[in-house]
Parts: sequence; C-alpha cells; structure tokens
Amino acid sequence: MDIVKPTISGREPATDQEQKRAALSYLHEAWAEARLDGVDDDCMAQACLFAAFADMVSTYGEEATAKYADGLSKRILNGDFSVQLLRQ
Repeated sequence: MDIVKPTISGREPATDQEQKRAALSYLHEAWAEARLDGVDDDCMAQACLFAAFADMVSTYGEEATAKYADGLSKRILNGDFSVQLLRQ
C-alpha cells in the first residue's frame, strides 16, 4: 500500500519541512485571531501545549511523549525555540 503525503494547496506532496512551516503559519494566524479577541498570550501558550501533548499522547502513548518532553529543557536552554525575527 502506498502512503500518500499531504499536499499544500494542491501541489506536489509536501516535504516534512514544508508541512511544519504551513502548520506554524496556521498556528500564528489562530494566535493572532485569539489575541484580537482578547485572549491572553499565556493562556494561548498553555492551551497550545496542552493540545499538542494530548495529541502526542493519543498518537504515541504516554511513555514516548514523556521521553520526548524530557529532552525539551535542554532544547529550550540551547535556544531551539528562541525566534529571532529578521527585519528588512
């Protein structure tokens, strides 16, 4: 059985990197909408983390998700989640 990769806007199958970029774009849009509606950034962050971990537990199980979460502190301290916006 062939596995069909999702496409972005009907193009060729999207790479993992393209899918991640598209997903992040969708999340930024939703975040901006929530902010316009008065939802606090901290509430959004906590809700996003809850939703993400709940989905990971559902998909991979509690043990695998906990193992993934164990490595997050090192990645945070390493700057993996620090976003620097380049201004042109």
